[in-house]
Amino acid sequence: MYIRERLDNGIRIVAEEIKHVNSVSIGIWVRSGSRYENTQNNGVSHFIEHMLFKGTKNRTAKEIAGSIDKIGGQLNAFTAKECTCFYAKVLDSHFDIALDVLSDMLMNSAFSEVEIEKEKKVVMEEISMYEDSPEDLVHDIYTQTVLANHSLGMPILGSRDSLGSLSRDDIINYFDDNFHSSNIVISLVGSFDKEGSIEKIKNTFATYSVKNIRKETGPTPEFIPDSIHRKKSTEQTHLCMGYKGMELGNKHNYPLLVMNNIFGGSMSSRLFQKIREEKGLAYSVFSYPSSYIDCGLFSIYAGMKPSQFKSVLNIIYNEIDELKKNSISEEELFDSKEQLKGGYILGLESTSGRMISIGKSELLLDRIYAPEEILNLIDAVTMEDVRYAIDYIFNNENRGAAVIGPGKINIKELI
Repeated sequence: MYIRERLDNGIRIVAEEIKHVNSVSIGIWVRSGSRYENTQNNGVSHFIEHMLFKGTKNRTAKEIAGSIDKIGGQLNAFTAKECTCFYAKVLDSHFDIALDVLSDMLMNSAFSEVEIEKEKKVVMEEISMYEDSPEDLVHDIYTQTVLANHSLGMPILGSRDSLGSLSRDDIINYFDDNFHSSNIVISLVGSFDKEGSIEKIKNTFATYSVKNIRKETGPTPEFIPDSIHRKKSTEQTHLCMGYKGMELGNKHNYPLLVMNNIFGGSMSSRLFQKIREEKGLAYSVFSYPSSYIDCGLFSIYAGMKPSQFKSVLNIIYNEIDELKKNSISEEELFDSKEQLKGGYILGLESTSGRMISIGKSELLLDRIYAPEEILNLIDAVTMEDVRYAIDYIFNNENRGAAVIGPGKINIKELI
């Protein structure tokens, strides 16, 4: 049973009590991410995430970390394309401490000039580390390529240029415009006193800045069927290719998940078995869907020896053609649904995982799906539903790619 409340200032609270655990996870979700940035301030959402840990009017950065460390808890955060979340997981007896630290970070962060300049160096190093990991970087380059005309395609970390030019005023202005009450969800899951804990959250955030302006998402991103090769002296060639996907809330997302499991989303998938197990051409190969408020992507990754690039690409194309021609079997449909249900149920055993699930759903979809609803949606997937997902995704007119690796690759002729 979920608790859903909205404060007078627009902040939403979602909570789920789980009595048989000894922990509680609380997260503050903000509708802020690279989607809401521009080329001048790209990376500011992620940078603010960092700065929230760098000191408040009441605590130093060390005191913020120590407040949770000394009670054996976890304090963390992440920034995505359309949301930012910072959260804590602690023993249920330490709920008050977690709430106090998180609310202090949101409402009283100092954004010190000294700390800003120090943290810029830290994030610059994070960008460098990311660029040294082509198996990660290629996904970003792919997204930037196929969504090149929209902010959703911009990197979450930003660039050295955009980060370097950020002033304290830029950061504060973005914070005020995005980290306001109607853009915030407080998510709470675990063992807690229902009435007392919810009342404490209400009292803590009741005076937070009132700005009931829902963030507009802007125009729907257009998928650009383009390809790019970034030449780099690496041991492997890294490929990320894909197609136009489905948006959050689309009723065909569960058939898409079922299809993805069979195609490339698991160790028993067709791509993994054919490319890695049968042919030994790659260590890592997989596919995955990404869904956003009003669009989506379906992506395929493989890392292989440069000399095996065309062979791997041909196998991927052959497996796509096989799906389009013959779809899947009844046995594959059953096994994939069981796999999805099992993974989902196991994920519910973590209070932090469940906190992330209901917080993100409330923030981006304005609703929460009960576990029974999710399981029923998976069970309801039919062969015809999967057939629709196959035909929708694997449309060659909506295909793009990014490749990182050595040598000359005429990627536009191959993809």
